[in-house]
Amino acid sequence: MKRQKRDPSQRAYIKGYQLGFDGRSEDTCPHQSNSIFAHEWMKGWREGREDQTEGFKMQASQQKILAQSNL
Repeated sequence: MKRQKRDPSQRAYIKGYQLGFDGRSEDTCPHQSNSIFAHEWMKGWREGREDQTEGFKMQASQQKILAQSNL
């Protein structure tokens, strides 16, 4: 049985969220600035930063990522 890959924009969101939660700079976005992937990455990064500043624990952030990837 073939393994399905996640949607690339969803992967961009998850990577952005993880780096935002880790406190990394938004300048670390690996995508071109006007692409849909950059938009999704920045969306994830902003949410990750918000969750980190609101005091989310690592486990809660991982659960959020899993919930997002199951959509």
